[in-house]
Amino acid sequence: MNANGQTSSTPDTGVVGAGGATTRTAGTDTAEVNVTETSVAEPKGAATNLAAPNTALVEVTHDAYGVPGVVRLTLNRPEAFNALSEALLDALQASLASIAQTDTRVVVIAGAGRAFCAGHDLKEMRATPSLAYYQALFERCTKLMLTIQRLPQPVIARVHGIATAAGCQLVAMCDLAVAADTARFAVSGVNLGLFCSTPSVPLSRNLSRKTALEMLLTGEFIDAHEARQQGLVNRVVPDGELDAAVAALASSICAKPVEAVRAGKGLFYRQLEMGVEAAYQLAGQTMACNMMEASALEGVQAFIDKRAPDWRR
Repeated sequence: MNANGQTSSTPDTGVVGAGGATTRTAGTDTAEVNVTETSVAEPKGAATNLAAPNTALVEVTHDAYGVPGVVRLTLNRPEAFNALSEALLDALQASLASIAQTDTRVVVIAGAGRAFCAGHDLKEMRATPSLAYYQALFERCTKLMLTIQRLPQPVIARVHGIATAAGCQLVAMCDLAVAADTARFAVSGVNLGLFCSTPSVPLSRNLSRKTALEMLLTGEFIDAHEARQQGLVNRVVPDGELDAAVAALASSICAKPVEAVRAGKGLFYRQLEMGVEAAYQLAGQTMACNMMEASALEGVQAFIDKRAPDWRR
């Protein structure tokens, strides 16, 4: 939800970008979603360029930052601070679903323009004041958030500007997050009389209870350094170094065996929902199966032989 408490500067968040770009049909709640794919090497800071009229709602860049296997998904409603309209939710859902079964190693979610994401599209929400509509909307958003967690590939949030309400929720649901030192975060729906209930789910699983609840009850912003201190983001860097920091983190993950990374991510989230004994049982089984992978056997043997592992074996 777009709820930063500054109603006088609320951008026009009508649905845009619905035509003129390369599109593909995917299995979402709408018949068609608006996605453009590119694989060219882009200059630093490209994720923050303003979009031209009639461009896609999600821009998909392959081998992003010059790192093979990294796909960047750029939310592309810059004039609306990338507010999550229904069409944008569908486009992002379709993009993630299409990546799940590929050999992509890491996914980066970024935002075009001056902000990462300002949350739900409040104008769109206000235009349909019915319980059934709101329930369907939040179910759609929940499906997207769970898709991120269930995706085999690690997902990194590249955060600049503001990340508010569902935008902050999106950061919290990503596996990792790198933020510019000027980024700010808030779950400020309470300022409009709407408690950020769905964002509270991942927020309470990233931050301490009291910190999360303070953000939810006051709607106040925290800066990037506090977000890192509280566990919402992993790394904070100057604005001009944001792409390099994202690339470095993605490259580090890509250098590891894909089998270990994917098994590890899946295990990490499943065991969190279990009791300690059940978690250990699942972790032990996962680790035993992982050890039977050729990549793990090679890695252990390389350690014994005091040499660098050759993952091609």
